[in-house]
Amino acid sequence: MSRSSYDRFLTVFSPEGRIYQLEYAFKAISGSNQTAVGVRGDEASVVITQKRVPDKLLDASTVTHLFSLTPTIGCVMTGIVPDARSQVMRARSEAAEFKYKYGYDISAEQLARRIANINQVHTQRAGMRPLGIAMMIVGHDDELDQPQLFKVDPAGYFVGFKATSAGTKQTEAINFLEKKFKVENITLGYEQSLELAVETLSSVLSTDLKPSEIEIGVVSKHDKVFRTLGEDQVEDILQKIADKD
Repeated sequence: MSRSSYDRFLTVFSPEGRIYQLEYAFKAISGSNQTAVGVRGDEASVVITQKRVPDKLLDASTVTHLFSLTPTIGCVMTGIVPDARSQVMRARSEAAEFKYKYGYDISAEQLARRIANINQVHTQRAGMRPLGIAMMIVGHDDELDQPQLFKVDPAGYFVGFKATSAGTKQTEAINFLEKKFKVENITLGYEQSLELAVETLSSVLSTDLKPSEIEIGVVSKHDKVFRTLGEDQVEDILQKIADKD
């Protein structure tokens, strides 16, 4: 059988042990022309992504890749937008069902695990396809009393990160972050986490960012509520970084 025969089926391995439909899902993420960065500091978890408005006639306030899943958990989606909105709806449903069933809010880790399990089912059943998106989830763990950052991929794999990236410039962003985290005992407060996330995105895109071109979501240790920063707040962060340079 030729490769074209194997990539028609989600449930059939190629002779090399590959599932081509799954590889196409990862290519949809890297080919999305969008890059997202997540940073987990000591006081906050931060996600940042590009904000692209493809048409001048669109209302820019309705275009976003940041979503609130619960009042205390948020995410950034990278990849195919319709797939992203579908998974956000499912994540919100799972969080609400957990709260109804057990009487307390789901944690970011539990939600990431549940979404990863759902994604894995999409890789082994006919009549489904892997979703072409990567989800980075941020929240705050009350038991550990620390911020959290998880990334879920189309294959159903999830793991916690100190910092990570997804999208077109994922490799460059991860290399940049690895150099920053090579410093032993690095301390990232609220402001430092925000600045590192912005610096990473600016560096890999090789451009000076404007407040209208990026979106920033944050969950801090102090209020534990997921919120997106307004353009004036983003402008202040960009100004602080420019002043340091």
